[in-house]
Amino acid sequence: MVFYDMLYGKAFAIVYSNKKYLYLSCVIFVTLLVSLSIVSEFIFLSPTIVFYVPAYAFADFIIIVTISALSGIVASFSIYRIRIMKNSLKRSGIGFFGSIIGAGAGACSCGSIGFSIVSVFGTIGGTATSFLTNYETPLRLISVAILCYTYYVSAKDITVKCKIIK
Repeated sequence: MVFYDMLYGKAFAIVYSNKKYLYLSCVIFVTLLVSLSIVSEFIFLSPTIVFYVPAYAFADFIIIVTISALSGIVASFSIYRIRIMKNSLKRSGIGFFGSIIGAGAGACSCGSIGFSIVSVFGTIGGTATSFLTNYETPLRLISVAILCYTYYVSAKDITVKCKIIK
């Protein structure tokens, strides 16, 4: 347990010692949270701005908050790894893949976006929208798992393999 705290606390200290990575994480978190909340119909913009989470959708909202937070952390860690440690984008890109799965699972199940996908892509779009609507929560959970794994790998690389700290 001491190794776990030391490893991940040190990674946060290294990455967020540069404030631009902290700002990047916050911007990604807020942007994803607001956009996914609008698409998932937790935030309504007309006639006034209303935020409402029904009791039956509370778990989905918690998953959206988790995806948004992990996406912000993973993105800043990945960019730090790419810039400081000269890692390739291919190696750091799995975290971005998890963010895309999480955002796509919520975005494609929304009524207006789903209808536009169906009208543009026809039967294939309808099948994809139906799949994403039926498996929205499991896809978001898979996204959380991918983001957690990427966070683990990123923190390990930053603390163990990092030669240059600043």
